[in-house]
Amino acid sequence: MSAVSFNTPSFDLSSWRDAAKALQHQIGSIILGQERAIEFITIAIFARGHVLLEGDVGTGKTTLLRAFSHAIGGAFERIEGTSDLMPSDLIYNSYLNAQGQPRVDPGPLLRHGETLSIFFFNEINRARPQVHAMLLRLMAERSLFAFDRDYSFPFVQVFADRNRVEREETFELPAAARDRFFMEVHIEAPEDPEIRRQLIFDTRFHDTDRLIESTRAATVDYRLLDDVARAIQDQVYTSPTLQHYVVTLWDALTRPADHGIEIENVDMERLVQGGGSPRGLAFLVKAARVRAFLQGRDILLPEDIREVFFETVGHRVFFDPIYEMRQENLSRALCRAVLATVPAP
Repeated sequence: MSAVSFNTPSFDLSSWRDAAKALQHQIGSIILGQERAIEFITIAIFARGHVLLEGDVGTGKTTLLRAFSHAIGGAFERIEGTSDLMPSDLIYNSYLNAQGQPRVDPGPLLRHGETLSIFFFNEINRARPQVHAMLLRLMAERSLFAFDRDYSFPFVQVFADRNRVEREETFELPAAARDRFFMEVHIEAPEDPEIRRQLIFDTRFHDTDRLIESTRAATVDYRLLDDVARAIQDQVYTSPTLQHYVVTLWDALTRPADHGIEIENVDMERLVQGGGSPRGLAFLVKAARVRAFLQGRDILLPEDIREVFFETVGHRVFFDPIYEMRQENLSRALCRAVLATVPAP
C-alpha cells in the first residue's frame, strides 16, 4: 500500500486502518514469531505512546524497531545505557579530530532534529537517574534544553529496553519513569520449531540492513500520526456501561482485598502500595480504542480492554517492598485475577 500523503486534507479512518494492517503485515513478513508484539507496538504507534520493552538479548528488539522506523519514515536513533552515561552524551559528542583540534558534533538526540521518529534506549536501567530525568522530559514534552535553546522533537516515540538478566551496575526505573511508558511489551524468542529453523538457517535473517531494506519504506507517514491518533480517540465510542467497567477494574487493581481477590502466599491487604494512576487507566482506554479501530469497530468492547490490560497497567502497579522482587510475576497474576473477578458487561 502506498504511503498516505502529508497533504491529506482529512482523515478517513478506514484508509488508515488499511495502512495500519499493511504496516503490521509488512513488519510480520521480516520479524517472525512476534505477532503479538507487533500488534502492541502498532497500537502504541497509533496511540502515540512510548513503550518499555522486556525480553532476553538477541530476540530482535532493535531489528523490530528499525523495521517500524523504516515503515513509518523519519529517523531512527539508538543509544546504549551504561553506568557512566551522562545526559550530555545524548546531546553532543566531543572529541579531537585528525588535526588534534577539539570538535563537538550533535549527539543521538540532536543528530536528526525534528525528523526523529523513533529513539531506542537500550538497557535503560544501566543509565543513571540524571539520564532518566532527561528522558522523562523528552517523553512528556518532546523537547529538551541545550546550548541556551529549546529543541523540539514533535514526532518522536521513545522505546526502552531493560536488561533483566544482569543486576550489577543497574539503576531501577523510578515510579515516575515507569508510569510515563504507555505500554510494556514482552518480546520472547519464538517457540515454533519451523520459525526457529528459519531464524537460524535462512541467511535472509542474518543481514539486518538488507532485511529491512527489502520492505517498502514509509507505508504510513509519521508526520500525520498525531492527527490520526486524535481522530481515533474522538471517533471510537465508549458507552457508560463500559466506562463503569473500567472504573471497577481500577478499584479492584488498587484495592484487591476489598474485591475478594487472593494470590497464594501474598498478603493482599499490603500488596499494592501505589500505581494504577488516572493517567495509567486513561492509557488503558486509549490503547483499547486503537485496538477497536484496528478491528474495524467504532465502539469499545470489553474484549478491547481485556486484551491490552496487562500491557498498559501491569508495569505501573507498585508493590510493598517485600514483594517488589517478584514484581513481574505478581503483576501478571494480579491482572489475571482482576479480570477474572470483575464481571464484564
